[in-house]
Amino acid sequence: MARILVIDDEELARFTVREILESAGHTVEEATNGNEGLALQRRQPFDLVVTDIIMPEKEGIETIIEMKADYPALPVIAISGGGRTRNLDFLQIAQKMGASKIIAKPFTEEELLTSVAALVKPLR
Repeated sequence: MARILVIDDEELARFTVREILESAGHTVEEATNGNEGLALQRRQPFDLVVTDIIMPEKEGIETIIEMKADYPALPVIAISGGGRTRNLDFLQIAQKMGASKIIAKPFTEEELLTSVAALVKPLR
């Protein structure tokens, strides 16, 4: 299975995504913001990244741009609830900046696992 990096500033969101992915047999590491996520990716590259969009320090769109510049083939799933404004335009922007898939929060276990399976299938 895949090594997956989950980047989200919300502990409950990271925990939930980790539980779903680990139950499907994936190995998961977590980061609380884009800077942390980029450092982990540079240390030991992952097969897939799942990143929130609205985060402190380095937000998701900036993180996606940097990840794709350094690792063009890296699949990235952008997730967002739109923040306080519930503005999901962030997901459309994330896709334009290189996200392989976008998923609006809240999402189902099936939505996440289907997206992951579609992106990591060639790696198996």
